[in-house]
Amino acid sequence: MVVAGIFIFAHSMAISSCLCHPLVLPLKDKQPIGTWGNVGVDQRLTSAPRSMNAETFGRQITGVGTDLQSEWSFLGGSRVIIRPQVTKFIRHQKGFHIHASWLSGPQLVSTVFTLGTAGVLPFYTLMVFAPKAELTKKSMESSIPYVVLGVLYAYLLYLSWTPDTLRLMFASKYWLPELPGIAKMFSSEITLASAWIHLLAVDLFAARHVFQDGLQNQIETRHSVSLCLLFCPIGILTHVITKALTKSS
Repeated sequence: MVVAGIFIFAHSMAISSCLCHPLVLPLKDKQPIGTWGNVGVDQRLTSAPRSMNAETFGRQITGVGTDLQSEWSFLGGSRVIIRPQVTKFIRHQKGFHIHASWLSGPQLVSTVFTLGTAGVLPFYTLMVFAPKAELTKKSMESSIPYVVLGVLYAYLLYLSWTPDTLRLMFASKYWLPELPGIAKMFSSEITLASAWIHLLAVDLFAARHVFQDGLQNQIETRHSVSLCLLFCPIGILTHVITKALTKSS
C-alpha cells in the first residue's frame, strides 16, 4: 500500500509539472535586431523559439540564442535548463567606401566653372588698376594661371568627351564643323563649362599680350584689357587702333 501511494503521488507530480512548465523548443529562427551597440532582445517564453542577434564592432553575430528545456526529477522537482547557443560569426566590415561619382557630378563641374572665373579676375584687376606696379609685372610674367586653367580644361574635356564628339565637330563631308553639330555638342553643361575655361585661358593670354605690348610701347591699355575679359576680339581690335593713333600723334 505504501509503494502504491508513493507511485500515485509521483505520477500526479509529474502531470502537474508538465502542465505548469510547457516545453520550449530549441532556437532556430535568427533575426538581426541591432547594430553598433543598439542590441535588442526579443524574449518570448512560450512554445515558440527565441533568439538574439547582435552586431558589435563590425562583426555580426548570428544564431546567438538559448535552448530552454524543462526537466523534472524526484529530488529537485521541476527546473528549467538554459543552454546558450552561438552558431557562427560573420565578419561584417563597415568601411568608408569612396565612390567615383562625385568626381564627375554636376556640383563639381559648377565648382570648377566658378573657380576658373574667379581665378582670372585678380590678374585683370592688377592690369587695370595698377598697370605699372612691380607686383602686376611679375604676376603677368608667371605661367601658373595658364597651367591651372589648362589642367581644369583638360579635366572637363575628359568628362565631356563621348564617342560622338569628333563626329559632331567634323560633321560635313569635307571634315569641317557645322553649326547644328556644334550646337548639339554644346547642349551638355560639362561641354559648356569646358568651353568657358577655354575662353578664360585664351582671353587672359591675349590680355597679357596687350598689357605687355602697352608697357613696351608706352600705350594706354586699360580699356583694351578690360574688353579682353569678355569681348576678347574687340579688346584686341581696340588695342590695335589705340596703338596706331598713338604712333601717328
